[in-house]
Amino acid sequence: MNRPIDIHERIFSFVTRGLKVIPYLPKTTEAQMIINQYGRSLTSVGANDNEADGTSTRNDFVHVYTVVRKELKETRYWLRVIAELYPALKIRLMGLIGESEELIKIISRIILNTRKNGK
Repeated sequence: MNRPIDIHERIFSFVTRGLKVIPYLPKTTEAQMIINQYGRSLTSVGANDNEADGTSTRNDFVHVYTVVRKELKETRYWLRVIAELYPALKIRLMGLIGESEELIKIISRIILNTRKNGK
């Protein structure tokens, strides 16, 4: 029987897999702008997930997980841009794009459930 993967481990895995894409991008000025934005949003997902895990109030938890969702959406955008600009990477990126979409849904459900259970 498969045990569900802890959300924090799943996010950690997403971030580390996403970072492994960067060395495959060209070293052009244009690519560097994308790498910087992508890297910031991607690493922010993991950092904010860790911050949310240590919050002391329900409202703070919802706020920080809302930031996680926002950063996931931005990361998904940059993954799509990279896939469009560098077709040779598209297959490699499809799994990350799919995982970002699943994580957005999971985080949205966590936010919704936390809000619902708090009222």
